[in-house]
Parts: sequence; structure tokens; C-alpha cells
Amino acid sequence: MRHAFPMIAMPPLDEGQLAQLRAALEARLAALSGVAEPQATNGGRDLPVPEVETSPADKATVRLLNDLALEAAGHNAAQMQVLRHALAKFDDGGYGLCEECGGDIGFSRLQARPEARLCITCQTRLEKR
Repeated sequence: MRHAFPMIAMPPLDEGQLAQLRAALEARLAALSGVAEPQATNGGRDLPVPEVETSPADKATVRLLNDLALEAAGHNAAQMQVLRHALAKFDDGGYGLCEECGGDIGFSRLQARPEARLCITCQTRLEKR
């Protein structure tokens, strides 16, 4: 049996709410921008833990630590892209609108996840797929 989700009309965001949400997004982006990321040099990467001649167990640990650091840097870069996308929507007037149905995303949802791209109804439907 398929359940239909009722469309709940959300009031549009006012200027104060938009300013609060924009500030939250900018703060999160600034915090992520301050995180040190391994930089590419000489075609490779400067790794957080240098690999030195040691025992095989130590080498495995160093590789694991470096892999985790690179994975975290990739996650941070992806999160920064999501935040930039949300901030760009302020400029085109699309912030706070669901990218799926075009309806308003509720303020309480945006307070919890200012980068939200979908209203709660569309997000729930997506997660159930």
C-alpha cells in the first residue's frame, strides 16, 4: 500500500530568517575552509604522516592514517561544495525552495540543515526509494 504524503504549505522565509540561515552557511563554510588539507606537490601529495623506513606494521599504520586524512579532506571538500551550492541559491532566489517539487522548505528544517535541497516530504520519499 502506497502512502501519499500531504503537501504542507510553508510560509516563505522572511528577511531575518534568510539572514540567519545565510550566516550559518557562511560560518560552516569558513570553519571548513580553515581545516588543513593535504596539498598536491610535485604530482603527489604532502601526507600528514611521513612515510619512513620502519617495520611493515608501522608502514601499514602510517598508510592507514594517511588514507583517513585524505578521506577526511575529500569529505570536507564535498561538504564545502554543498555549502557553496546553497549560498549560490541566495543569489538566484532559489534558496529555501525544494529542488524536487519547487515548494518551500520549512524554516525549522533549514535551521537544522541550512544546506537542505529538498523539503521534508521529498527527502522522505527519496530515502524510501
